[in-house]
Amino acid sequence: MDKAFLDKVKENLGRELPGVAAQYEMAHVSRAASKPAPTDALRAAVLILLFPKNGEWHIAFTQRASKYAHDKHKGQMSFPGGKIEAADADYVAAALRETEEEIGVPRADIKTLGSLSQLYIPVSNFVVQPVVGYVADEPNFVLEENEVAELVSESAEKLCSEQLKSVKDMAISEHMTLKRVPYFDVQGKVVWGATAMMLNEFVTLLKHN
Repeated sequence: MDKAFLDKVKENLGRELPGVAAQYEMAHVSRAASKPAPTDALRAAVLILLFPKNGEWHIAFTQRASKYAHDKHKGQMSFPGGKIEAADADYVAAALRETEEEIGVPRADIKTLGSLSQLYIPVSNFVVQPVVGYVADEPNFVLEENEVAELVSESAEKLCSEQLKSVKDMAISEHMTLKRVPYFDVQGKVVWGATAMMLNEFVTLLKHN
């Protein structure tokens, strides 16, 4: 696999990040302008996991299980990750631990390249820190079925094109439909909301020279 791609990702993560401007390109118009997170916000970390597949670098996405009624994001597409626990040394440790627990990729096999901009998610009151990492070989994914219903992936190159971006009306509850929601079409799955915002910062970063 092309190590130059990973070197470019690491180099660009060390520069000034695309930040809020890139995130909000994939935000619905109803989302308020970026504001500081409240002091009582919870902390979480997710992993944008790169892995080799069919000669290309792919990114892993999970579809959250729908069995927990209290989960405000049930059924949605996301990156592996979750709440930062007291036992986690830092947000990177949390992202790697959650990835191992949710999709079975040993944390010892994951090499981190850097982090993207934090994103506050008002509906769940979480500040999420996206971490970028990779594994050298295609993993044997083992899904934690209580948390993950399905795993899909798409090549980083294809995600960088505009062909996967679109907008659609989305029924988010029995009584509410959002009009013209921006999203990525990933293998027929709708990646929208916070995950789309974080993903868009990453693909924007990939396009930098």
